[in-house]
Amino acid sequence: MTSGINNYLVYLTVAIGGGLGASLRFFVYQQTASLLGKGFPYATLLVNLVGSFLLGLLYSLIEQGHIDAGVYRSLIGIGFLGAFTTFSTFSVDTILLFQQGFLLKAMTNIVLNVSLCIMAAALGMFIVTLINK
Repeated sequence: MTSGINNYLVYLTVAIGGGLGASLRFFVYQQTASLLGKGFPYATLLVNLVGSFLLGLLYSLIEQGHIDAGVYRSLIGIGFLGAFTTFSTFSVDTILLFQQGFLLKAMTNIVLNVSLCIMAAALGMFIVTLINK
């Protein structure tokens, strides 16, 4: 029975994290659109970049034993960051740019999201390693 209760707790932490992540993503979208307009998917790029950095930090903190994987992986890694980052939105944004004839914007979106998000994840991991020394 204890494992069933623990299972429900894991699902609850994922749900709480997901609700918070999705809400913050919506807030970032609104703020970014009002500041920079809707001509380029800046908000998607921003949340993917920040989310990649934070997941890199979280992964390294767990792997190096600074924090326990338990609640942090489910609450933050799966729930919050899973809902906050928007790979599916990135994909649709890119297709729409292609369909609207904005080839350069679509290619820029692909290059920026892939390269910057990988670098952000690596930076998060590097910071934890640097602090750990």
